[in-house]
Amino acid sequence: MSDLRDPGDAWVTAADGNRYWGRFGAAGLLAYDRGLDAILMQHRVSWSDHGNTWGIPGGALNQGEAAIAGAIRESQEEAGVPDDAVIPRYTHVLDRGGWTYTTVIAEVQAPFTPEITDPESHALEWVPVDAVTEKPLHPAFATSWELLRSIVRRRPTIIVDAANVVGTVPDGWWKDRKGSTERLRDRIEAHALSGIGVRPAFMRMPAELHGGLVFPDWVFITESTARGISPTGNVRVVDAEHSGDDAIVAEAQALAASGGLCVVVTSDAELRVRCAAVGVDAARGSKKLLELLERGEQ
Repeated sequence: MSDLRDPGDAWVTAADGNRYWGRFGAAGLLAYDRGLDAILMQHRVSWSDHGNTWGIPGGALNQGEAAIAGAIRESQEEAGVPDDAVIPRYTHVLDRGGWTYTTVIAEVQAPFTPEITDPESHALEWVPVDAVTEKPLHPAFATSWELLRSIVRRRPTIIVDAANVVGTVPDGWWKDRKGSTERLRDRIEAHALSGIGVRPAFMRMPAELHGGLVFPDWVFITESTARGISPTGNVRVVDAEHSGDDAIVAEAQALAASGGLCVVVTSDAELRVRCAAVGVDAARGSKKLLELLERGEQ
């Protein structure tokens, strides 16, 4: 009889001397339901590693499997998470030297009731964010949660001052401002579709959260003759009725007020000051965005 197990289903010894499950690493899904203000948690069976504790659905990665795909697959196998029910927002990587565990922080876009679909769970439960530490937590999850609880509610968004960014690229934009703006929008859309993500440093996140990726929403502010371009699947377009700067500040203020993680891309010093005053987390220069896009295109 052939062994149908994936070769990833094995114990490995990492550089720290401890044994971990998953020859190719492991991943788990931290699903956040904004309507419930709760995360999906799993009460682990007694025979599992650190049994009878609470954590998140996850497990060993298959050979050649990307961490996000693995986390979603495991959550489907263990908790019946439906296809396309969540949108990845962040990843966090715990590196033990030769073995990694990737937590995929994802937001629920289609509410669902979890179902125990394999023998690895005593229970599945939506646990309010503020009540997570009341559970007896798996030690590794408890350590990660200390960092991740600060971002789980924060939807990441990048607001792009399109006129400012387009003006830094000598591609003839002064002859066809709208066409140049559409090309920039398309480059951002291609980046979003690539799954490359954005480094936490770009979002000015704390160093403790570096090492993973951020998958932000994109808001594209247009003005003057560039107005009227269409949105794409990952880029929301906002036409400034009058001042582009005023439209950017209004969007930034609304996002900051909602608790989102907001970064504005502009090289306009006065606009950066105005955005900081309404609670924007950070501003990045136009060239930083272009460098980000160029890295993804290489």
